[in-house]
Amino acid sequence: MKAAIWYAKKDIRVEEVDEPTVRAGDVKIRVAWAGICGSDLHEYVAGPITIPADTPHPLTKRTAPVIMGHEFAGEVVEVGKDVTQVSVGDRVTVEPMITCGKCKACRQGRYNLCEVIAAFGMSGVGGGFSEYTVVSENMIHKIPEHMSYELAALVEPTAVAMHAVKLSHLKVGDTVAVFGAGPIGLLTIQASFLAGAKKVFAIELSEERRKVATKLGAVAIHPAETNVAEDIMKQTNGEGADVSFEATGVPVVLEQAVNSTKMGGEIVIESLWESKPKLDANSFVFKELHLVGSIGYRNIFPTVIELIADGKLDVSGLITKKITLDNIVEEGFESLLQEKSQVKILIEP
Repeated sequence: MKAAIWYAKKDIRVEEVDEPTVRAGDVKIRVAWAGICGSDLHEYVAGPITIPADTPHPLTKRTAPVIMGHEFAGEVVEVGKDVTQVSVGDRVTVEPMITCGKCKACRQGRYNLCEVIAAFGMSGVGGGFSEYTVVSENMIHKIPEHMSYELAALVEPTAVAMHAVKLSHLKVGDTVAVFGAGPIGLLTIQASFLAGAKKVFAIELSEERRKVATKLGAVAIHPAETNVAEDIMKQTNGEGADVSFEATGVPVVLEQAVNSTKMGGEIVIESLWESKPKLDANSFVFKELHLVGSIGYRNIFPTVIELIADGKLDVSGLITKKITLDNIVEEGFESLLQEKSQVKILIEP
């Protein structure tokens, strides 16, 4: 079968590999659609970040090269011994976290904070950028018959945004600022409205992405044409945003979020960082700001699947391009780097 394999920074190759085999407790999936995630893009541009390049991952015991892809959906074509909840022909999406199940976080049910967490399609095992893939039964979530595979491939990034909003103290009637209108930012806008936000600001350089944010009901701000903090303060009668979500991983943007958030407000960081930003601690102290980190998701996939399937979360507008696996580098990764109009690119293996 064909698969897209990460070897090193700027080195992803589409190659022929053996189809994966099923062992006890495993489920084999024919991948229908897979999405390129921001973390995939980080690995392509600046990796290895989380991919184990030299030292084996403590949980998977593997290193690169690795088949990438952790946002995907498809049809079950084979099940291993002892699989009881999944059958051949089931339509599914995958929650791509691999955890130890033994550490304190796992025992408390906070498995996204597992001490040795691994990611399918990233930590030496995977992934969805292939014709077939094999995962553990406990990673499988069935999807309704009326839900398309394209939308099911967006469950994973939607879960990231929903988890961040759930972690926040966002209340009905609050004002929200979302910094970055990429896939996670745009999904955070929708999740914020769903949680009761009365107004959401979307701060984004790309004109096309600002247009998408506007269609979702947000007030778009071009950070290169205005002082973001002053603009938000003006539009909130000098108060600022109750909750700000940082979804860019750019140091200057985090500073904008601090300046745009009200006294006693909250900043939630959803992004992964290629660099280590400097924070002015006094800016947090003098405004009594709350800073929250959000990573991945936990116990939320079934809810997200239901919200998307029932149309309460309309994520279809985020899909800006569909490509084949053969073109994943030039039409996928490079396109996302060079064309700011792109939001979510889906791959058909």
